[in-house]
Amino acid sequence: MKVKDLTLEEFKNSIMDYEANPKEWKYKGERPAIIDFYAVWCGPCKATAPILDSLATEYDGIVDFYKVDVDKQEELAAMFGIRSIPSLLFIPKDGQPQMQVGAMGRADLENAIKTILLK
Repeated sequence: MKVKDLTLEEFKNSIMDYEANPKEWKYKGERPAIIDFYAVWCGPCKATAPILDSLATEYDGIVDFYKVDVDKQEELAAMFGIRSIPSLLFIPKDGQPQMQVGAMGRADLENAIKTILLK
């Protein structure tokens, strides 16, 4: 799987319908997921992108990978209070999502996948 661009509408259909469940996180995905909040002009985001692409191939069918361009999807970025990019949202199959702000190296990303998503 490649890292998939995520729009607000796709988020509501694939991740969580926050209009139907405004006070409770109800994940709709079949697998754990990572959402990368980024911008095309962001240097650290450009460094993170190839790592996520590689991990998306390695964890194909195990973890879903998405990316959200904060300049194009302002409402979605605002919903998560994104103030700094890159910001990575780790969404386990069960439980609450966890946000990591700042670029992460491959080893840290793999560790987060194993400890947050695949525990």
